[in-house]
Parts: sequence; C-alpha cells; structure tokens
Amino acid sequence: MIAGPAITAFFRDGFEETAWRWETRRAYGVPHESEDFQRFLRGEPPCRDLDRPWLVTMRALREEGKRVGRVRVLDQPPTDYQRWLLEDVLDSVEAGEDIRYLPRAEADGLGVSMRDFWLFDSRTLGLFHYDGDISLGMELRQDPAEVDAARRIQALATAPAQPAAEVVRRVRSSM
Repeated sequence: MIAGPAITAFFRDGFEETAWRWETRRAYGVPHESEDFQRFLRGEPPCRDLDRPWLVTMRALREEGKRVGRVRVLDQPPTDYQRWLLEDVLDSVEAGEDIRYLPRAEADGLGVSMRDFWLFDSRTLGLFHYDGDISLGMELRQDPAEVDAARRIQALATAPAQPAAEVVRRVRSSM
C-alpha cells in the first residue's frame, strides 16, 4: 500500500509506458487541496501553481514518452468538488494527461465497478482505499482477473468519454 506523496513518486518509475485512472467519486478529501477548494467555494479565483509536484511529474513523463490518462465520472449537475477540479484540469492536460469525462448516468449504464483505480501498463492495478472521502492509499495488485476487469472498464469508458476541454467549455457556459 502506498499513500500521499508516495503515489506521485510511484509515477516517476513505477510503470514503463501507460497509466490510466478510473475516477468515480463525487469528492476527494485531499488535505493539501483543502485551502484552494475553500477559496473556490467562496468565489475567489484559483491559485494556479504550474510547478506543483503532479504537473512537474506529468511533464517529465510526457517527455519520456509515457502516456497518462483518466476518465472522470461527472455528476449532472457537477458537485462543487467536480466543478473545482474543472477550474484547473486544463493545466493537467497541458502537462500531458489525457483527461476525459463521462456523465455518471452513462458510467452507471456500463455495468462496471465504480471503484477508483489506476491501471499501469495494462498489468498492474492500483486499487484505492478510502475512509469517507479521505484516501488511505493505493494497493498494488497483479491479479489477472482484476487487471482484465480494469482493462474492460478502460475500454468501455474511454470511447464515450469527452475530452476535458469540451467539458470545461460546456460546464462554464451553463453556469
């Protein structure tokens, strides 16, 4: 089980070619995000940090030729937390992540697990464990049946999911 900064560190050398995330929760209780999220709820402008560790890591992975992507399940209407994530998602896209969104109704219609995970090189599964909205960490597994199920989710979710830039435009124009 790895947690917190160790997850970001894992991305530096924990996989060879691809990492893909299935992100299904309505909110995440990430301690270092709390202040920015509260500022968003008060209607204050975001505090952009293009040198935060995640973005630095994503740029480095892109330069190495590694691909990182994810599909985020998005409520209709989006939760406050999901709207906040949309505020700077394009920074992550610019850094090299392929982030897409799938409406929750469509995700539910896929008939797949709604448990968050990362899939590394289509052979290692990083399953998240939570206490409420707080992540306890990511458990790395290589069980073939679990990995096959994750690959199936990736195939089913990626095709209908919309690129982040399209979703940002649509959500902002509806508010």
